[in-house]
Amino acid sequence: MKRKIDWSGARNSFRSRAFRAGGYSLAAAAIVIAIAVALNLMVGALPASWTKVDLTDTGLYSLSSQTEQLVAGLEEDVTVYWIVQDGSQDSTMEQLLERYKSLSKHLDVVEKDPVVYPSFAQQYTDATLYNNSLIVVCGDRSRYISYYDIYVTDYSSYYTNGTTSTQFAGESELTSAIDYVTNEDLPTVYTLTGHGESDLPSELSEGAEDENLLLEELSLVNGEDVPEDADAIILYPPQRDISSDEKDALLTYLQGGGKLLLVTDYTDTDMPNLAELMEYYGTALMDGIVLEGDSDHHMRGYNYYLLPDINSHDITQPLMDGYYILMPVAQGITVSDELRDGLTVTQLLTTSDSAYAKADGYNITTFDKEEGDTDGPFALGVAITEEVEGGQTGIVWLTTSYMFDSDNNMRVAGANNDLFLNALDWMCQRESAISIRAKDLSTEYLTVPSSTASTWSLILVAVVPLAFLACGAVVTIRRRRR
Repeated sequence: MKRKIDWSGARNSFRSRAFRAGGYSLAAAAIVIAIAVALNLMVGALPASWTKVDLTDTGLYSLSSQTEQLVAGLEEDVTVYWIVQDGSQDSTMEQLLERYKSLSKHLDVVEKDPVVYPSFAQQYTDATLYNNSLIVVCGDRSRYISYYDIYVTDYSSYYTNGTTSTQFAGESELTSAIDYVTNEDLPTVYTLTGHGESDLPSELSEGAEDENLLLEELSLVNGEDVPEDADAIILYPPQRDISSDEKDALLTYLQGGGKLLLVTDYTDTDMPNLAELMEYYGTALMDGIVLEGDSDHHMRGYNYYLLPDINSHDITQPLMDGYYILMPVAQGITVSDELRDGLTVTQLLTTSDSAYAKADGYNITTFDKEEGDTDGPFALGVAITEEVEGGQTGIVWLTTSYMFDSDNNMRVAGANNDLFLNALDWMCQRESAISIRAKDLSTEYLTVPSSTASTWSLILVAVVPLAFLACGAVVTIRRRRR
């Protein structure tokens, strides 16, 4: 005989207070989960710049205002192809590309796996292809950015102290490439030759090319005029004077709104024609080498390795927040008190009032101040402008090329090279490129003025140990008295 099942107890359990409470809890949990999923989807759709905060010391994931301005102002479609194998995406690159993509609807990022598309890159470049490289395309113009141009490792110190330094140049390379593919009219900069000039250091020439500046050599020895397509001229640094004809050609060019970046070194060789050219623009070179009497304005132990004050200007503005400029063996520049109307001279880099100049130059017998030395302060770098019929003349004058030596530049975290490139960008009216530089991934040099170093040495070597000894003595005396 089959037993009849009583379902009334089960039905009653569904009507119980406990079941209803559980049902409410389940419904509430479902609603909370749905809200969380919806919020997550909404946040995921927001630009990366809104949802990811850059907490790195060097601002590794932050984009400069110049990049934001350039990308946000795009009027043509730009595609960034990320050449990367699936599963091998570099996290730093990924975050950088997300931030770029969030700036403009005209910029798209497309991943291309070289295993799946082995011949894709050949239509844009025949260079060796590396994983996590980029190809930037706009219309018929394109540029390939190698992974090893994005992560740049310097081995110059490896064989001396076993160290290397790596910089992340993702923003500078990518912004430069976007600027290149969207701009067919690139500035031409000529380097003047024929006077024993040194070659531009590779870091400067490569930096100028990264800024999309076309570098060409120029000789005016045969009496030729400056080419009409010259956006700027670099004179770096001459060992002999320019001729009278060259002076006239340069003056004609400058009077028509030309630009000149002049770098000079101390020399015993007279250069009257170059001096006359600069005197026309209200500036003159002082005799001798500048030394600093203020320990805050030179490197410890070397009062001819100057750390000048950085004054406000479009060129120097990106360097005024925590950077130093290092100028070894520099000369002073005097500025005329009577400048003609329309001519302006801005002192970019200046010494302290305690600086002095020794006229004997390399033949000095002491670094201490002596009777007969010329008192400061001095300008070590100036920017000159003049409104002319053809536009605006622009000249930047720096008085030592030793500042661009690789070691000296590294001592100030690359600020010296930044100053040079900023000056070129300013003269070529490319302020949008100023300050977009590679970011260090390794330990940076800490440049400490002489007085600060002495103060901390005294504190760490004497004050701190004496303080501990005093505390120990007090504790010991108290215990004995008990």
